Amino acid sequence: MSLLTGIAYNFRGLGLGLRTPRLLALGLARFAITLAIALAAAALVLSRHDQILALMWLRPESPWIAWLWHLLSWALALLLLAVSALLSFLVAQVFFSALIMDYMSQVTERMVTGDVRAAAPSLPWHAHFLRLLKQETFRVLLPVLVSLSLLIVAWLTPLGPVVTILSALASAVFLAWDSTDLVPARRMMSFGQRWALLRRHLGFHLGFGLWFLVPLVNILFLSFAPVGATLFYVERIDPGARRSESR
Repeated sequence: MSLLTGIAYNFRGLGLGLRTPRLLALGLARFAITLAIALAAAALVLSRHDQILALMWLRPESPWIAWLWHLLSWALALLLLAVSALLSFLVAQVFFSALIMDYMSQVTERMVTGDVRAAAPSLPWHAHFLRLLKQETFRVLLPVLVSLSLLIVAWLTPLGPVVTILSALASAVFLAWDSTDLVPARRMMSFGQRWALLRRHLGFHLGFGLWFLVPLVNILFLSFAPVGATLFYVERIDPGARRSESR
């Protein structure tokens, strides 16, 4: 059921984001920034495709082996695209999207509860940005380390296909966590408490992040993910604020 709940909240967030002008503008801004950086990164890495391929394997003259070279060429292109997508997401997330995501989360929380609860007093925008930058960098590095560890295991063991699936599922969970962690981080919860929330609602995060694994569609869902994640937090994790507001 947690898995289905995660899927449902992702759709709810997307629907609310598309219906609310302010959220729609913020989501489209995040979409445009991520897409622009992704296209620039893809163009950059693909421009080096031939040089990288030449370092790995010069094109064989024998037509009986050439098909393997072409297969390697396509595989390398896909790998470079995947790397560029990951790098562009990290750059957009750390330097641009963190501020947009947090603001989308605040707008959503205010719509649902009537106010934004935060443990820390309001900060100037530059101080708030630096705090988000520090927080986002650490939160992004952990998923990258986990993904790299799984990738190394896939390379060095015969469990490649199984580890590949596990790596994709881990990516979905961590991508979902990027959004669900916004409210706890804004309320200055410790990293240990936020990590415990992730482990306690692992099924939800997996369901919430499944759409993030679908190419092209994932950019749309990622753009409005903070909305659904905030709805989940204020309705399921901390519903007290909502009840007090309704009274």
